[in-house]
Amino acid sequence: MIKAVIMDMDGTMFDTERVAAEGWEKAGETLGCGNVMEILEKAMGLTAAAEEKLFLKIYGPDFPFHDFRKISGEYSRDYIKKNGVPVKEGLFELLDYLKQNNYKIAVATSTSRSTTLRYFESINIIGYFDQIICGDMLEKSKPDPDIYLKACQALQIPPEECMALEDSPNGILAAYRAGMKTVMIPDRVAPNPELEKMLAACVPTLKAVIQVLENQ
Repeated sequence: MIKAVIMDMDGTMFDTERVAAEGWEKAGETLGCGNVMEILEKAMGLTAAAEEKLFLKIYGPDFPFHDFRKISGEYSRDYIKKNGVPVKEGLFELLDYLKQNNYKIAVATSTSRSTTLRYFESINIIGYFDQIICGDMLEKSKPDPDIYLKACQALQIPPEECMALEDSPNGILAAYRAGMKTVMIPDRVAPNPELEKMLAACVPTLKAVIQVLENQ
C-alpha cells in the first residue's frame, strides 16, 4: 500500500524543463556551439556537477561550461521573474488530494535547495511537503537512487510503500533502482519500451495520478 508520494520538480511539477531548453538554445547560439541541444535528454534530471561532467566528457575539457550555465541560467531566472514559475497541469489538485488523504509528501529534485525553496514559496506550496530533498544535499546524481532513498529515509517509509512521480529517463531509473512504484508524467521525453518496463503507470497529467492511487 502506498503511504507516500515523492515528486520530481523540474518537468514534473513545473514546466521549467521547457524554459531551461530555451536557455540552452540561447547559450549554445551565444557561444557558437549549437549542437548542445543534442544532449538535452541525457542531461535531464542531473545535478549541476553531473551535468558539467557530461558536457566535458562529450565536448572536451575546453568546453566553456560555466559560461554556458551562466547564460542559460540567466535566461531561466529572467523568464521566471517576468512570468512566474510555470506550474504543470493538476499540481494543486494532486497536492490537495494527497494532503486530504494523509499521504506523506516529499520532493526529490536535482535542483539546488535555494532555487527549490524560492519556487515553492513563490506559489505558496511549501507547507504541503513533509520533506524537501535537493541535489546539493547529496554527492551522487540521478540516475543513482540515492536521492530517492534519502527521501524515503527522511519520511521513515520504506521505498516499496512510496510512489515516485517523474518525467525524465534519469529520474525514472533512479526511482526504479530505489525500489519504488514509479509513475511517469511525460514532459519532453516519451516513454520507450525500456522505460515502460520500469513504470507502474504513465499518465498525461498530475491530476491523473489521483486515479492511479485510488486504483492501487
